[in-house]
Amino acid sequence: MTLQGKRIAFLVGPGFEDLEFWVPYMRLQEEGAEVITVGIRAGDVYSSKHGCLKARADVGEEDVHPQEFDAVVVPGGWAPDKIRRYEGVKRLVKGVYDRGGIIGMICHGGLVGISAKIVAGHRATGSLGIKDDLENAGATWVDLPAFRDGNLVWGRVVADIPDFNRELIAAISSA
Repeated sequence: MTLQGKRIAFLVGPGFEDLEFWVPYMRLQEEGAEVITVGIRAGDVYSSKHGCLKARADVGEEDVHPQEFDAVVVPGGWAPDKIRRYEGVKRLVKGVYDRGGIIGMICHGGLVGISAKIVAGHRATGSLGIKDDLENAGATWVDLPAFRDGNLVWGRVVADIPDFNRELIAAISSA
């Protein structure tokens, strides 16, 4: 249980990617982390991108504070493009980043990092669909399954979840 005592905010919103949400969520719990889902409003229930699974927000984006968390995880799907419009989401991600906490982003999750203004000067990956967005935000695109650059952990796509999970757990446990 390498993440015992760690508190992790896990972002969720409409159209989240099923596996990119649930697999890392459960893997972090398996390592002993306390994982709190953060949505637009507490109690909201969101359908996944593929409509197979649902996820419920434990707390709303306006009700969280960066100092409460050691890390934030941003799964992909359509949700990142929706939730990045909320000030509380951007404040949480930027605040945890500025404190040296870990920010994990996979697939389209990098859209939240762009809006939180934390990707410039970093190597980045994700879905090929956000490559131009990341580069335009000042990141350097790297086509690798998963890696860590400073306190950012990146994952490319669903097939890379095992690599993303390994990088994420190692980063959070050492932070």
